Amino acid sequence: MPSDQHPAGVLVFLYMELFDTIQTDGQPRSQAPLAERVRPTTLEAFVGQQHLLGEGKPLRALIESDSVPSIIFWGPPGCGKTTLARLIAHHARAEFFQLSAVSSGVKDVREVLERATANQRRLSKRTLLFIDEIHRFNKAQQDALLHSVEEGLITLIGATTENPSFEVISPLLSRSRVYVLEPLTRDDLSAILDNALATDVELSRQRITLEDRDHLLLLSGGDARVMLTGLEIAVTLAPAGEAHERVVTKKILEEAFQRKYTKYDKGGEEHYNVISAFIKSIRGSDPDAAVYWLARMLEGGEDPLFVARRMIILASEDIGNADPRALPLATSCFAAVDYIGMPEAAIVLSQAATYLASAPKSNASYMAIREAMSDVREKANEPVPLPLRNAPTGFMAGLGYGREYKYSHDYEGHFTEQDFLPPNLKGKTYYRPSDNGEERTIRARLNDWWKSRKR
Repeated sequence: MPSDQHPAGVLVFLYMELFDTIQTDGQPRSQAPLAERVRPTTLEAFVGQQHLLGEGKPLRALIESDSVPSIIFWGPPGCGKTTLARLIAHHARAEFFQLSAVSSGVKDVREVLERATANQRRLSKRTLLFIDEIHRFNKAQQDALLHSVEEGLITLIGATTENPSFEVISPLLSRSRVYVLEPLTRDDLSAILDNALATDVELSRQRITLEDRDHLLLLSGGDARVMLTGLEIAVTLAPAGEAHERVVTKKILEEAFQRKYTKYDKGGEEHYNVISAFIKSIRGSDPDAAVYWLARMLEGGEDPLFVARRMIILASEDIGNADPRALPLATSCFAAVDYIGMPEAAIVLSQAATYLASAPKSNASYMAIREAMSDVREKANEPVPLPLRNAPTGFMAGLGYGREYKYSHDYEGHFTEQDFLPPNLKGKTYYRPSDNGEERTIRARLNDWWKSRKR
């Protein structure tokens, strides 16, 4: 294909991506990463996602009938999204373009669309555009795809680790099918590992002994690419013994991965899942679960100030006046974490989390402000009653500002029966203290006052 017939930047990227790892005899070049060398080239060789690719399952049926629509693959890293996109393009005999949403822009998309137009008009050939991390495309970039997807100029396959309901614009989402890819199971990873050791052009030449196979699978965190990359580094680190044998120990594996196992992506969905589990454990009064999820976050590299900030919110939202000490304690936790940093900040976070989890719970304050704000938005905002207005000038006093206001401290019990709500909300109750902790006392006191006001 002459180079002047296509946008140079895009197609160079495409052919480097697809074919630079292949020699003329069809064998992968040894310098390509292991994950690329053993990437499956047929549906039969693909491991995992049997709920989509098993016999008679929806995606397999679409691929085999050559009627694949635009698709959004939503799943964790290393579960096969890119490989599936390539297999679909190969099966459909479509020209395959791959863009990364991190480094590509509208210009790159338009160049692909120009090429797709030429394919359709001159060659009657289909074009498949795969966009990795499509959730990182902004609205303008996603909008640029709409018309072409709707008209069938391209088949779009987007891959995302984030919930597409939040990250992909509705018009594009409605023109695509969303398939949820599941994390690879231990058996899936084990099958991929066996295949790599047996068939890879480099590994199959060596005698490799894995002393702790389970630890390798654990370190991968369900990500096949991470597992294969870590394995390749570990084999390189392992000293060559007799007859080229390399023994990969647990210690070598941890050196290769540069970490112990913690499945936590602080920039992705797992970040939101684990913080949700943490907050719900505190709300549910389970300090043991709270500490566990806290440990998961900290071991995964989460910002300790983010955790402390969320506990400040929880202290008001879920505990409130049932234990008024919760909020100052959570605020002090944030300050202490900010002062000392990790790793000692973990001790402070643990103290705060266990205290909040063990505290009596009430969301009365939270519900009060929600209801009040709803009334402010939906009901007419009446003027402030004259007795409640300030009268800093004689003129304003002459208009009645502040007249008939009853100064509470002048009355027995420092309380008056005066109404403080606007007339259209007279008698309205927003704050309803629970019967937990300190709110039990507050509730009794307010009940006495409410009775006096309603006389």
